[in-house]
Amino acid sequence: MAKWLKTFAMVLFVLAAASPLLAQEEGPRSLITFSSAFGAGLVLLGAGFGIGRIGSSAVESMARQPEVASNIQTAMIIAAALIEGATFFALVVAWFGQL
Repeated sequence: MAKWLKTFAMVLFVLAAASPLLAQEEGPRSLITFSSAFGAGLVLLGAGFGIGRIGSSAVESMARQPEVASNIQTAMIIAAALIEGATFFALVVAWFGQL
């Protein structure tokens, strides 16, 4: 629980430090740019955690049952490709959201 609290505090600090960016004279345009960049960062963090979790679970499964390692590896690659596809789609949406 303390780890999540530290992470939440760090996110709040980053948002508070970004307030000079949001105070620029451009108006809502800087807020849109910031929110798009923040959304893209969240997408990449989620994809990184997801693929890391798939990889660690696959390696653990292969260590427990080496005879089905090829099937596990195939399923892992397919799942990672699906996550990458969803990540690229979300990045495009976040990037074009600022235009």
